[in-house]
Amino acid sequence: MGGHRNAIEVAPLQSEGVLSGFLLSGRWPDDLVEWSKVLALTVRMAAVPGLLRTTTVFRVSEESLDDPAPRAVGLVLAEGTLVGPDALEPGSIHPPQPLALLVLHPPASTVSSVPDHEVASGCILLPGLPHLGLDHRASWVEADVDGTVTRLVNRGELDPWSDADTAALSVLLAA
Repeated sequence: MGGHRNAIEVAPLQSEGVLSGFLLSGRWPDDLVEWSKVLALTVRMAAVPGLLRTTTVFRVSEESLDDPAPRAVGLVLAEGTLVGPDALEPGSIHPPQPLALLVLHPPASTVSSVPDHEVASGCILLPGLPHLGLDHRASWVEADVDGTVTRLVNRGELDPWSDADTAALSVLLAA
């Protein structure tokens, strides 16, 4: 990803055959459009049959691996599920506040915006600090296993309660 600048590289991480996160290398995304490109790649991974079993929340972190890859800048790690008996509870995303939260939905949990087309979907929330004039921003993506993006929406100045995904992610951040 990226044009004339250093590329943003995204590599999936697996644990026991299940998507457990992503390694970001090169550089951090600069803006919402670049974050939406990262989201599109992660949703494409979520569309691979069996790789994501249920709706899962991921935390964007500047933490590095014990043995980091060259040029690694951070991780996007699975925090837990959004639904089911082991679902994350409100306020369970502890400080420090992550740079972003993602939620990925496998095809079985996604109602496609394109009839008769099986897709995975996802949302990334870039939490702001409204009292300092920094707005919340978010992107939503739908993509199929072949990598076709069937829907991509970016929104700044977001009211997190205006969408189910952003509302759920906001509740996880609430202290």
